[in-house]
Amino acid sequence: MFDIGFWEIALISIIGLVVLGPERLPTAIRSVMQWINTAKGMANSVKSEISQELKLHEMNENMIKATKAGLDSLDPDLQKSIDEMKQSAQELVNPYKSEVDEPQQTQTIKPPEKVMDSVQQQEQIDERK
Repeated sequence: MFDIGFWEIALISIIGLVVLGPERLPTAIRSVMQWINTAKGMANSVKSEISQELKLHEMNENMIKATKAGLDSLDPDLQKSIDEMKQSAQELVNPYKSEVDEPQQTQTIKPPEKVMDSVQQQEQIDERK
């Protein structure tokens, strides 16, 4: 993995022995090996997840191609009936869409003049107070 030969390992061991001493060197080697094993495990995990995603993506593309090839080779009558079914399903999903999209015009009704006169009279009385 790192392309380290025997002499490099021997040199690192001698430096470690001098720096850490014979008491702490085995503990340091164990902790370094744990870090390396953890890193390898994470790399393998990422590699397997990427491999799974690529397989799923490839399968999805193959299914889409097969579906399109199957629909293109259908005879026209069968294709027409499938289109009608899709249209009726769309109408069932949105049955009131056409009614909502088209606003209707309404007329504004004016109140009778008698009511307007009484409202104006009431406003005048309120102003006097």
